[in-house]
Amino acid sequence: MNGGLGGRFGIGRRFRIALTALLAVGLVSGVASAHQVPSEKFASPLPLSLLFLGAGATVALTAGWLAFTERTPAEGTRRTRVLTVPASISTPIRVGVRLVFFAGFAAALGLGVVGRQVPVENFATVFVWPVWFRGVALLSILLGTVWAVLSPWRTFYDGLTWLEGERVAVAESYPKWLASRAAFAGFVLLLGIFENLTYVPNSPRLTTGVLAVYTILMVLGSVLYGVEWFRRADPLAVLYRLFGRVASIAIERTDEGGTEISLRAPWRGSVEPVRDFSLVAFVVTAVYTVSFDGFTNTRTYQDVLFDARDLLGTGPETSVLLYAAGLVVFVVSFALASWLVERLGERERGTRTARATDAETDGGRVSADDGAPLLPGWRGAARAFAPTVLPIAAAYEVAHNYTYVFRNLGQLVAVALEPVAPGVQAVNPLGWLSLPAFWGSQVLLIVLGHVIAVVAAHYVAVERFETASAARRGHLPLVVLMVGYTVLSLWIISQPVVS
Repeated sequence: MNGGLGGRFGIGRRFRIALTALLAVGLVSGVASAHQVPSEKFASPLPLSLLFLGAGATVALTAGWLAFTERTPAEGTRRTRVLTVPASISTPIRVGVRLVFFAGFAAALGLGVVGRQVPVENFATVFVWPVWFRGVALLSILLGTVWAVLSPWRTFYDGLTWLEGERVAVAESYPKWLASRAAFAGFVLLLGIFENLTYVPNSPRLTTGVLAVYTILMVLGSVLYGVEWFRRADPLAVLYRLFGRVASIAIERTDEGGTEISLRAPWRGSVEPVRDFSLVAFVVTAVYTVSFDGFTNTRTYQDVLFDARDLLGTGPETSVLLYAAGLVVFVVSFALASWLVERLGERERGTRTARATDAETDGGRVSADDGAPLLPGWRGAARAFAPTVLPIAAAYEVAHNYTYVFRNLGQLVAVALEPVAPGVQAVNPLGWLSLPAFWGSQVLLIVLGHVIAVVAAHYVAVERFETASAARRGHLPLVVLMVGYTVLSLWIISQPVVS
């Protein structure tokens, strides 16, 4: 057994070398955003300064109204059952969806190597980055996490378990110290750097290389630690579950194998704390990364990038340095805000010791029987309030990527039909959407996301602090942070399209 593990560590070293090589190739090939930048602009119907002021005021006034009304956390956690689908119907659907997605995954691995090396004509590049990575994120925001059904490596592991007739796991348990650090690192590398700052999404073979390395790491990790590896170490699994907290539609399996569909308030999942500080960093990084992706489409970013190159004497890797520097600023800013929240809120009688009711999946589905105590102090505040910014991340994710996903979904259908219907033309489902309407939808989504975040933070503050006045004081730093981020987000989305 030791020799086998030693062999695995040797393989792991080769994976790290291969991953480093992929990153180097992607950077040297040139920086390319995965999303197209609009080539035209339009005149805003309102002066941007007035729009920014109105949006910021909307968020601030929402917080002020909540602060002086008698609302308890219990009011925001009610759920309404809508439909229960029996196992005889839901199980075939679940299995069918799983097999179709696994077929798409297998096709991406194969066609990325042997198919035409043209990004818009290759199944791998059209499917993996926009339809899979970003499309499933939008689906999670709408319906809750569906990744446990779709995950191709989870499908492979379930098949392996079925063949073995028992749970497959070499180690006795997942290392507690690792928490979600592996998922955090994977998210930064995969969606922060590879997708946004390298040429990899435009190269079918490099896309397949990244996907192959990702798959092997997930499979080997699951053989070592079982399904807990998927829950804690898979960056997409953690991201989709966290996004699933924002969904107003909750879809869950019943004890009988059926499916229960219910409705809930969009802040319902955002009032429960995350399990550990690595998830705090993950949440803040998710907010930052989608904003940084939008920022790379602005002229201001290009000016900063080339000024930094001249100053540091560096090349394409400068974009990674800027991303890392901004990430550190965001994480440190949230940590300072958490410290300030705790300082202001505890001045009267201290904070309550609340329960961390985060489910075993670290986000998404919330269980009331976990029973882990919520730590006091700024770390406890960070764990409690980090989920309240998820509506912001989700709103920006939808605003920034929904046209990207739908455009490539139409392209994917054309690519998939090409072997049986040569020359078929791609149809853009949102081709009718004008540029002003698109930008207007972005504005509405971002403001709505910040309002929901303010509501969630209010409920958390009321639950965490002893008195209403303490809750108001504790909530204040986050309100200021959210108002500022509202204005920043609107400025970012305005730069490429508004004259």
